[in-house]
Amino acid sequence: MRKKIITKISEGLGNQLFMYANSYSLSKRNNFDHYIDILSGYYQKKHIHNFVLDRFAISAIKASKEFSFENPYKNLLKKILIFFDRFSKNKKFYFENKNSNKFSKYSPINLNETYDHFFIDGNFESEKYFIDYRDDLLNEFDIKNKDQFYDNKYLDIIKNNNVVSICVRQNRFSERINNKYSSSNVGKSFLFVKETIDYINKAIEYFNKRIDNPKYLVWSNDFVNLDKYFDTKKFIFVMNNKDKILTDFFLLTQCRYFIVGPSTFHWWGAWLSNFDDKICVRPKNLNPSNNRDFWPEKWVII
Repeated sequence: MRKKIITKISEGLGNQLFMYANSYSLSKRNNFDHYIDILSGYYQKKHIHNFVLDRFAISAIKASKEFSFENPYKNLLKKILIFFDRFSKNKKFYFENKNSNKFSKYSPINLNETYDHFFIDGNFESEKYFIDYRDDLLNEFDIKNKDQFYDNKYLDIIKNNNVVSICVRQNRFSERINNKYSSSNVGKSFLFVKETIDYINKAIEYFNKRIDNPKYLVWSNDFVNLDKYFDTKKFIFVMNNKDKILTDFFLLTQCRYFIVGPSTFHWWGAWLSNFDDKICVRPKNLNPSNNRDFWPEKWVII
């Protein structure tokens, strides 16, 4: 019987892609069967995100209840076993290593041969976990039935112009502007906003000097605030209503130039773009992840 890798999938699309890419590479590297556990990650009715990976050409098998975390913490015995497994050299449960401040960095996972199946839990937000399998992942993350996205005015703009993509997430920008965070985070929020504005403006200057007549396509759900902080006359706002998440993501992957913001969604759109001459710029200080190795080394620092 072949050994199994079971990884818990949860959160939004960008996070799902990181979790999957890590476990896929582990399964290939160790010649294990690859399973994904969606029961645990989405068992709560109030979960704000949906499982989206089934819209992609993924090859992993959905784990049954028998081979899932299935919220192991509700079972006292499992909770105890998982706790002691953290300190065992013969690990069955692999959790992303984080320090006391909940920060992590790339830390290779070496699977022990003792067990027949291994449970993986963590975001693993660094290409170092899966860069060796990039060609495979381009196929795994090919959107199924993507012909439906071809009749799109924004795709025509992307194909016929030097388009630079900009992605600003509402909960990473506008909520901080509107002080929806706790009072203890207000200072950090304003610092984040200032750094975001400065970074995007510097990145625009960078592309203005390097490509002819750039067109800036902006993905955001808070265009009013953007109008306050940027010269939006140069922007084309992407407003898709039908199948928004997948349509937006597909369009991102078709771009050649990227001003990558603090967003795992945008990170993956840029990473999956398959142009040999693509240019991805990223901020020096802004990092949406707790992983210190979040940004690919080849991306330009602004």
